[in-house]
Amino acid sequence: MAGHRIERTTEDIKRELTAIFRQLKDPRVKDTFLSIIRVDVTNDLSYCTVYVSAMEGLERSKQACKGLDSASGFIRRELGMRLKLRHVPSLIFKATDSIEYSANISKILNDLDIKDYSEKENDD
Repeated sequence: MAGHRIERTTEDIKRELTAIFRQLKDPRVKDTFLSIIRVDVTNDLSYCTVYVSAMEGLERSKQACKGLDSASGFIRRELGMRLKLRHVPSLIFKATDSIEYSANISKILNDLDIKDYSEKENDD
């Protein structure tokens, strides 16, 4: 399969998964602010690894992944109905802490006491 087709399929899967996550009723998933960080699809479309992060941290992401694993049959069926694929890949959900990590870096940068460049010129 050509590389551009895999990339397009990956983006389609990511977009549809985002919409499907909003429909899930599992409290481990519904009560969490989830974000899909990355989607990796194998060349033969047999497996799809979905990296998920939660605003509340890594532990919450792990709980959400357990909920997503239990709903993977429903999610896979919905993907099959929304995307016209001959074979819908098996879904593997992995938790990451990238949102929490990014928020921490942003907080550290905001806490730094750095003057603006324009303020420095005025002081000279």
